[in-house]
Amino acid sequence: MKSFKNLVIEKSIYLILLFSVMITLVTTALVIVLLGKESIEFFKQVPVFSFLFGTHWQPLIAPHSFGVLPLVCGTLWIVLGSVAIAVPVGLLVAVYLSEYASDQLRSYLKPMLELLAGIPTVVYGYFALSFITPVLKWFNPDIEIFNAASGAIVVGIMILPMIASLCDDAFRAVPGSIREGGYALGANTFEVIKDILIPATKSRIGAASVLAISRAIGETMAVTLAAGATARLTADPFVSVQTMTSYIVQVTMGDTPAGGVEYLSSFAVGTLLFLMTLIMNIIGNQWVFKSRIRLV
Repeated sequence: MKSFKNLVIEKSIYLILLFSVMITLVTTALVIVLLGKESIEFFKQVPVFSFLFGTHWQPLIAPHSFGVLPLVCGTLWIVLGSVAIAVPVGLLVAVYLSEYASDQLRSYLKPMLELLAGIPTVVYGYFALSFITPVLKWFNPDIEIFNAASGAIVVGIMILPMIASLCDDAFRAVPGSIREGGYALGANTFEVIKDILIPATKSRIGAASVLAISRAIGETMAVTLAAGATARLTADPFVSVQTMTSYIVQVTMGDTPAGGVEYLSSFAVGTLLFLMTLIMNIIGNQWVFKSRIRLV
C-alpha cells in the first residue's frame, strides 16, 4: 500500500495540474466573454451583414464605414504570402539539417536558425523597410514604401525557424531502421525522403504549418511597419494594406475615446480574428488526426 506521504504528494501534484488546466480554461472563457460582450454592443449600432461583407473600412473618419473585408484582405495577403515562403523553404531546411548536414555542421546551423526566432518583431519591421522594400524596388520601381509583399516576406522569414525546427525534430524522430529498410530496398536518399520520411511525418508537418499560420495571423508590429496602415480591398501586393491586428493596435493607442463605436469596432475585429483562428485550428487538427489514422 502507498504510504500517507506518497498519497499526499500525488494528490498535491494532481491539484496543481488541475489548477493549471483551470487557469487556461478560465482565461479562454474570459477572453470569449470580453470579446463577445463588446462585440454585441458594436453590432447593436452596425449591422452584422454590413460589417462582414462591406468593402469600405473607414471607422475613424466621418462618414464612418465598417466593412471589414479590406482588413481581411490585408491579413490574407500577409498570411498566404508568408506561408507560401516559409513552409517550402522551412521544409527544405529541415530536410538538409536532418538528412544531409554533418553533426558538426548541424551543431552550428541549428542554433543560428533558432536565433532568428528570438529577434524582436520591431527589428524585422525595420529590416523590411530598410532592405526588403529597396530590393523589391529594383524589380518594380512603382512599389509603395509600405506594401503587402514586403510584409509577407518578412513574416515568412519570422516563421521559417519554427517550421524548420519542428520539421527537423519530426524527421529525426523517425526510427533509423525505417530509413535503413528503404536503403536496403535500393532507394536513394531522395526517394527515402520523398516516399518514407515525409509521409511518416505528415501529421507533424501539418501541425507545424498550423502553428506557423497562427503566428502569421497574429503578427502585428512587423506587419504594421512593413505593410502600412491603409485598409483597402486590393489584388495588388505592391501597395499598402492594413491587417486586422494592426488596426486593433491603431485603435488602442489612446486617440480613440473608449465606449464609442470606433473603439468597439476593435473588439468586433478581434472577435472575427478569433473565429478565423479557431476555425483554422479545428481544420488543422482534423487534418492531423486523419493523417495519423492513415499512417496507423
